[in-house]
Amino acid sequence: MAVTKVVVDPITRIEGHLRIEAQQENGRITKAWSSATQFRGLELVLKDRDPRDAWAFAQRICGVCTVVHAVASLRAVEDALDIRIPPNANTIRNLMVGMQFIQDHVIHFYHLHALDWVDVTSALKADPVAAARLARSLSPWPNNSESHFKLVQDRVRTFVASGQLGIFTNGYWGHPAYKLPPEANLMAVAHYLEALDWQRDIIRLHAIFGGKNPHPNFVVGGMASAINLDARATINTERLTDVHDMIRNALRFVEQVYWPDLLAIASFYKDWGAIGGGVKNHLAVGEFPKNDIRDVAGLYFPRGIILDNDLSTVHPYDQAGVTEEITSAWYEYEGADALHPWDGQTKAAYTGPKQKWTYLQDEKKYTWMKAPRYNGKAMQVGPLSRCLVGYASGHDDIKALVGEVLGRLDVPPAALFSTLGRTAARGIESVLIARKMVEWYDELVGRIKGGDTRTFDGSKWEPGTWPKESKGYGYMDAPRGALGHWVRIKDGKITNYQAVVPSTWNASGRDKAGQPGAYEAALQDNHPLVDPKRPIEILRTVHSFDPCIACGVHVLDATGRQVTEVKVQ
Repeated sequence: MAVTKVVVDPITRIEGHLRIEAQQENGRITKAWSSATQFRGLELVLKDRDPRDAWAFAQRICGVCTVVHAVASLRAVEDALDIRIPPNANTIRNLMVGMQFIQDHVIHFYHLHALDWVDVTSALKADPVAAARLARSLSPWPNNSESHFKLVQDRVRTFVASGQLGIFTNGYWGHPAYKLPPEANLMAVAHYLEALDWQRDIIRLHAIFGGKNPHPNFVVGGMASAINLDARATINTERLTDVHDMIRNALRFVEQVYWPDLLAIASFYKDWGAIGGGVKNHLAVGEFPKNDIRDVAGLYFPRGIILDNDLSTVHPYDQAGVTEEITSAWYEYEGADALHPWDGQTKAAYTGPKQKWTYLQDEKKYTWMKAPRYNGKAMQVGPLSRCLVGYASGHDDIKALVGEVLGRLDVPPAALFSTLGRTAARGIESVLIARKMVEWYDELVGRIKGGDTRTFDGSKWEPGTWPKESKGYGYMDAPRGALGHWVRIKDGKITNYQAVVPSTWNASGRDKAGQPGAYEAALQDNHPLVDPKRPIEILRTVHSFDPCIACGVHVLDATGRQVTEVKVQ
């Protein structure tokens, strides 16, 4: 049978620009190529700048990952300058990052990924009474009512009648791959709409501690969050009460809406527990320090590596093993095939086709994504990798929820290594983080009541206290996976800066050994593609990684031409 070439460009419902090419034969994908189609260049912007300002520039890598690049950058500079932040600052950062995780995962499930599984137009056929009965059997959520579901159904019907589906435009509605009954579709659509308002409320926590969102304010050495319970312009009793309410709101929605919906929808797609596993090596750098980021043993989500899906052994992680290759990427290196990020280079060298619709699979170089590798091995990163490392490390909280998923869905542990497993892992850690947020809040309040209101250590703020030359590594296991920022500093200025982000690990192209990146490998792993003109199966697996291509490729166009200039007075 002839091979059919399939191009999906752009992949929608992600951050940034991603092109997927695939070859289909007998209803299965045999080969796949992942191509990021914008140039990466922010490292060049950071060179020669004051390292104390790096977080503010690095944070602009993405408008969706609103705190993770800032915190990774802070940690890199603080590592280079041997700065220890006060306990309150660490707890506040945990609260901000934790709320970012929760918001990000819920948005991903409902607004970026759910429509791969939920047929919106099918909801018009639902009986609101039956939909309410189904929803109440899953959760006590107050809006699981006949009247609410009827209002949502009428709203969707208005969209359809007008011929404009609004936010639901361009779906593959009616595709035979959809399996949910109409009532489950209506329930999911209703919660999709509720999540839009909910996420906007809970993320106000960033504005309380960081002044605004997106892109809250931070500071090297701690947090720019003065605490005085009796003052109006600081973190006071009223603002802490608001934070308390946001955390409780987040926990309630995750436990009563997101988690039940995920398990209910997954129960109709258990076959996807054997599809899209891809790369069998998993990397987690760890996240949520108890006291100091250098205390790896105190991380709530542990650090480690799983090789070949073998959960009997957790291998140690050492950032020295990270390199980036450019075999398939439009860059050039001087004197090396692979470089560690401290020695990394960002030199664009576009050699691709000039015409948009030339098949990139015919080119040796086909993406702006470098290929990160750990000791030469391709790695998968993200919630599933964190979940697997935690499970294999004996993390009791993770083991309990993994057991609940496997039991509720009646699937074997091998189902974790799949498209379905990645989606389930996001729900697992959302529940765990939401519960942990309550503890972090209580820790902060208890410390404040005990008289400790410090949020900043300025003892090494002045460049005169810094070494003449230093380098630092700032890690974070961000919502999408392992994130690293590497910085070199000399005479008070940044001499080199490199960020290796989750979507670079996952979306990378082939390396010099021919190893595909995680997206490519997943699409080649027992992966169906029934209708090349409506490739919903490709979307399901690619979306399960929650791509954020803007984190990996950004700022300048392919020719190196300046796009804009910003001057700070």
